[in-house]
Amino acid sequence: MDSTEEIIRQTRKWVNDVVAGCNFCPFVAREIRQNSIHYQVEEAVDLPNSLQSLLNECKRMDTTGIETVLLIFSKGFKKFDDYLELLALAEKLLKKEKYEGVYQLASFHPNYVFAGAPPDDPANYTNRSVYPMLHLLREDTIEQALKHYPHPEKIPDRNIAFARNKGIDYMKSLLENCAR
Repeated sequence: MDSTEEIIRQTRKWVNDVVAGCNFCPFVAREIRQNSIHYQVEEAVDLPNSLQSLLNECKRMDTTGIETVLLIFSKGFKKFDDYLELLALAEKLLKKEKYEGVYQLASFHPNYVFAGAPPDDPANYTNRSVYPMLHLLREDTIEQALKHYPHPEKIPDRNIAFARNKGIDYMKSLLENCAR
């Protein structure tokens, strides 16, 4: 199994080469420059411990200047359906713990497939990552960034068009290169 340092290196490469490199998130470059992304590797494979880890990261963000956390599941949730169950429970947990409106979750998985999309649609690569992960973001920071970005509602459509224009081979190769 990969070491924590290797998992973080691969995830950083994915953030740089895919998320920033393809401009899937127009706000990530600032976070990379400011080194404000916290990478947390979680080895738990069960829901209770994984959800507790998410809650721990919320508490870390409460008490630090960390803007965003990538909670990386290095061993668990390899099956996309299992991951979707984790995601649904994570969203409920944020609401229950009064973090709704404070932190927002984004989801990434190596086998991510958008509802209704075929598995080989290049658009799925806008949410595919080296490892299953939950991305915690400060909602107020997102709102501030969106005020200065023209037509933020077009970001998903732009990302889908980019991935489809590049094609499945390009997107697959880009992701695979991050796992090396």
